[in-house]
Amino acid sequence: MYQYTDFDRQFVRQRAAQFRDQLQRWQVGKLSEDEFKPLRLQNGWYVQRYAPMLRVAVPYGELSSRQLRVLARIAREYDEPEAEVYRTALETQGKLGTHKLPTHYGHFTTRQNVQYNWIPLSKSADVMDLLASVDMHGIQTSGNCIRNITSDERAGIAVDEIADPRPFAEIMRQWSTLHPEFAFLPRKFKIAITGSREDRAATGWHDVGLHFLKDEAGELGFRVQVGGGMGRTPIIGTVLREFLPWNQIMNYLEAVIRVYNRYGRRDNIYKARIKILVKAEGQRYIDDVEAEYNQIIEIDGAPHTITQAEYDRVAASFVPPALATRILQSAEETDVALRAHAADEVQFARWLQRNVAAHQNPALRAVTLSFKRLHQAPGDASADQLDTVALLAERFSAGEVRVTHDQNVLLPWVHAEDLYALWLAAREAGFASANVHLLTDMIACPGGDFCALANARSIPIAEAITERYQDLDELDDLGEIDLHISGCINSCGHHHSGH
Repeated sequence: MYQYTDFDRQFVRQRAAQFRDQLQRWQVGKLSEDEFKPLRLQNGWYVQRYAPMLRVAVPYGELSSRQLRVLARIAREYDEPEAEVYRTALETQGKLGTHKLPTHYGHFTTRQNVQYNWIPLSKSADVMDLLASVDMHGIQTSGNCIRNITSDERAGIAVDEIADPRPFAEIMRQWSTLHPEFAFLPRKFKIAITGSREDRAATGWHDVGLHFLKDEAGELGFRVQVGGGMGRTPIIGTVLREFLPWNQIMNYLEAVIRVYNRYGRRDNIYKARIKILVKAEGQRYIDDVEAEYNQIIEIDGAPHTITQAEYDRVAASFVPPALATRILQSAEETDVALRAHAADEVQFARWLQRNVAAHQNPALRAVTLSFKRLHQAPGDASADQLDTVALLAERFSAGEVRVTHDQNVLLPWVHAEDLYALWLAAREAGFASANVHLLTDMIACPGGDFCALANARSIPIAEAITERYQDLDELDDLGEIDLHISGCINSCGHHHSGH
């Protein structure tokens, strides 16, 4: 994982202190609602159907157990609405036929972030201080800016990986954070990057999608797609470059976003995304990007070229962790033991098949903890569950987890010989459902239960399907089904990319 420098820590703590001052000025009337709104949005604070919603940035989906514990503490101590707010919410929900509105939990999103739905704004500054204490924040998780950079949850460990995308995702994160030219774009801007042959980061559906590849000479570079997106106008991104040398990616991104910032529509929110500009202008947009890129290279002196030294500096944070020293079994002994357990317990056998993936290190595995269970919305995790995941991460995965695009959590550093012990512990905690890629492993947005934009309730549908399909034999017979549920046309549940 990337390790914050003293500068990084000072920055997020100063930002938290700045937000506290802004909040206090709003509370005493020195800032109007209109003046305070962009300030809270720039720090990840929305106002949803019933209460504020905080979105916490999780860069490229990586979390430490220490960070998970703070997320659990926030859920336990702060994710509780004011009494009158909750009473009104329950009365409104009652008219819709339900009285269930969970509190004290976090929600993993399809863009690898964490959200809270009930924290009062009066407590928001305390929450930002807590996040800053573990190198976290909500900066640029809202607003018309460059949002959280997402990636493959198996980055750095996938067997089909061409190159690890995380150092580049981190370089992009540092470059885009509070970028003065791109703080007020026509609309929000999302970037995804993958280094694997299988696109687990959904790059084609992003404003910019970057896919590592090698040219005929074996040189590393990116295929660059621009203008993808879902919502009311679903479009797969247009390929602007089949191959761009890796060290020029920041200069090219500067050109792509600069042209969008100049020509993207600001008169109609529904036509402000870059996908509309790319579709409307076609080759003209591509020509403008290439002209801007050439100017950045030839006239400006290619200021954002990634040097080998800079890449090495950032990449040093992404070496495999030091795993616990042990007397390892041979691969053959481990395989025999696992097959014996699988023969005795069919649920373990299914879990091995569905939830365990191969690893670049033959002695390790990547294991998915399923966050899809009865009576709980997809991606939701209570405070106790977050603490449990932190414990599992420390015991089995060097204290690290990854948030997946499918609203689950991945343990990336599990010894193969620990798989049975992990399964037992995960089963006891309710995270061992062998349903990955099956019907009940669905994606669902919060929908009308929480979101002010939704016109339909997605959570009750997800819960009803989960309750109906609890038989794993039946699920296996149905085969792999990628079900995505959204509560409105905006497609936060990514329904366009489901089966």
